[in-house]
Amino acid sequence: MAIPLNDTVRTLIDAKNFAVVATLNDDGSPQTSVLWITRDGDDLLFCTVRGRRKERNLARDPRVSVTVIDATDGYSYVELRGTVTMTDEGGRELINALAQKYHGRDFGDEPPANVRVVVRVNADKVVEH
Repeated sequence: MAIPLNDTVRTLIDAKNFAVVATLNDDGSPQTSVLWITRDGDDLLFCTVRGRRKERNLARDPRVSVTVIDATDGYSYVELRGTVTMTDEGGRELINALAQKYHGRDFGDEPPANVRVVVRVNADKVVEH
């Protein structure tokens, strides 16, 4: 069951803070990636390319942990744990919106074979530090 995000968590996600997403490899070992994030209401969103390790891991096992670190105070962060859903719909739009947030411009061209995937995190646990 999804839980609502409080204003502190929303502010942290809405700022230009990077996040670290942790997924599980086939053998149960952790895999982490640093990435750009945004949110849609109480859902955290990020984007990846179909076939990348995190996308394959999440397609197999949708459990995820995402840590968002405050760029102005590295000791302040929030961890969101939950499950994801993924869709190809809106992937290109999301990567452009994220590039605008973090760099002030569209993402730019990428190989036509890259299929952008929207990853939606439905948090069932939020831990603030």
